[in-house]
This record gives sequence, C-alpha cells and structure tokens, in this order.
Amino acid sequence: MTLQETINVDLKQALKSKEEPTLGTLRLLKADIQYELTKTGASELSDTAVMQILKSNYKKRKDTAVEYDKVNRKDLADRERSEAEVILRYIPAEISDEEIQNAVSKLVKELGASGPSDMGKVMGKVMAEFKGQNIDGSKVSHYVKQALSSL
Repeated sequence: MTLQETINVDLKQALKSKEEPTLGTLRLLKADIQYELTKTGASELSDTAVMQILKSNYKKRKDTAVEYDKVNRKDLADRERSEAEVILRYIPAEISDEEIQNAVSKLVKELGASGPSDMGKVMGKVMAEFKGQNIDGSKVSHYVKQALSSL
C-alpha cells in the first residue's frame, strides 16, 4: 500500500471513530496531496513526493508551535504539536548522526574532495544516497563542512 493510500485509509478510519485532531490533520494532508496532484496532473503521487509533503507539513507545525510559544499561546502551540505528532506517524525514523558521518566520510574519499569548495558535490551525493529516507539536511551540511574543513 502506498503512503497516499495509507493516509486515505486512515482518514476514513478517523472519520468513523471521530478522532478530531487526527481527522483534521489528515484532511489537511489530503488537501496538500490533492493540490500536488492537480499541479502535476498525475493520478497518484510517488511515496517520495508524499514524504516531501509530510516533512514540509511537520516542519511547519513544529515551527508554528515555537512561534505560538513565544507569544504565550499555549493552547495553539499544543494543537500544532498534536498535529505534528499525527504527521510523524507517517514519517520513518530519522537517519542517525553516525550513519550520516559514515556516508560523508566515505563519499569525501570516493569523490576525492579537497576542501570546502567541494561542498555542493559532496552534499548532493550524500542527499542522493539517502533519497526517500528521513534525513536532516542541516545535519548533513554540518558534517560535510566539518569533514571538508579538516582537509
């Protein structure tokens, strides 16, 4: 079952059981998926495309919760966090720091990177290696900079 189908099935289940936070969040996700389908003209999105939508929505919720905390709106911040938790159910576990460091080290050697000027080349290869998986680009950037600055 694709990620898009899983979300649709879970949306129907949430409708039947009247799980309000889950229902609202899944409706928003489905709307974003539908928008992307309309933009691309496809009948179904790949799991990679749906994952990007999920990650984007998750990040928005986390960032918005932080902003609500800054203005002392705990009620809205809590709602954003609960929506983020619903989205997180569909996002696989994040790639560990150790795995990122190992991949960076390996690719720096393979590509023969000689310094910070090779940042883009190494970043591109690392991100391609973990395509479709949950990886934090800022962590990758940090480890690539660290590896290249020591050359």
